Amino acid sequence: MEALATTALALGLKLVPMAVVFGMLAIVCKRETIGEALRRSRRETETNLSLILLNYVILAAFFASAAAWWAESLVLSDTLVAFWQSANPILVVGVTLLVGEFVIYWRHRIEHLPTLWPVHAVHHSDEAMTWLALLRKHPLAYVLALFVDIAPLLLLGLPVWAIAGVALARAVWGHFIHADVPWTLGNLGRWIISPAAHRLHHINELELCGSNYGGVLTLWDHVFGTYVDPAPYIQCHTGVDGGSRGFVGEVARPFEAWAGSRAVDEPPGTVEA
Repeated sequence: MEALATTALALGLKLVPMAVVFGMLAIVCKRETIGEALRRSRRETETNLSLILLNYVILAAFFASAAAWWAESLVLSDTLVAFWQSANPILVVGVTLLVGEFVIYWRHRIEHLPTLWPVHAVHHSDEAMTWLALLRKHPLAYVLALFVDIAPLLLLGLPVWAIAGVALARAVWGHFIHADVPWTLGNLGRWIISPAAHRLHHINELELCGSNYGGVLTLWDHVFGTYVDPAPYIQCHTGVDGGSRGFVGEVARPFEAWAGSRAVDEPPGTVEA
């Protein structure tokens, strides 16, 4: 129970300030249409909050007790640890960001392959796209990201402070790019994932859905040929053909797909350079 209380408190300390910030953003950007936007997103918000409670409170509490042991067990080289401890902090943060983005880029692309797509489709099924959509994950996707995104950084001996700091910054940016704002960020959007670029990734057209995989940087999308300029697709429709299915339906989605008991959307292709 103590672990549950701790994870619930941590989640609240994160989400309450975010709710204030994005609430103010909605008031500024939507004004007369804010009531309609809230009504349109109500069902998706209920689903998102239910998945957030399951993943970021219950599952997070379950894995918290093993986190310290797991982190220590992945440190393979004391030499690497010592190197990063003595390195320039700017270099440490830069490497942590670049390597982390590389790992997330490929983890994200792999989630678009046929076997894992039914799991990742839970995230894509959100048809409203609010800042909470960042945390809309199937429990299997939550566990996958929890281990895959962090393990390579620990194996390289990168310090926990850098990993945690970059993860926090990425989470804040992730909430921003999931918000329902049509911003491309101009020239900066060529190098930083914008809300418009990530919305394009959530488009309900399979060909374009396989683009803009980055979390913060567009670097690896440019390198591997999956970056698409979002300008022609501002305010595109999001979701999957099967539609949003509520909390129970979203949790069941991949299991029904793998069991063959429910038709599944074809996984999105990947944009070719």
